[in-house]
Amino acid sequence: MSTPTPRQAVALSYDGQQAPTLSAKGDDELAEAILALAREHEVPIYENPELVRLLARLELGEQIPEALYLTIAEIIAFAWQLRGKVPAGFDDAPAQPRDVTPRHLRLPEG
Repeated sequence: MSTPTPRQAVALSYDGQQAPTLSAKGDDELAEAILALAREHEVPIYENPELVRLLARLELGEQIPEALYLTIAEIIAFAWQLRGKVPAGFDDAPAQPRDVTPRHLRLPEG
């Protein structure tokens, strides 16, 4: 008979400048409290037990490892999109078509 894996949760803080940092982590009851607090403040929750296990190895206040930058960036971008937000200076309007024809086109002789 196997013992059930404890429920884990982590929370990340991101200031938009530095790499995200681990701001909370816990198992079982503490994990449920972290999730309840996130729901109370309408913080998007992303469930991925494998990612949580990796992040739970960090110490509180520690930045996420570089190997997870892309994964975490995609999650943050998705969370921002859910809330209708974009990073400062980001323009997601479709680019206007522009003429990219070279002014002087030299073809090889031959």
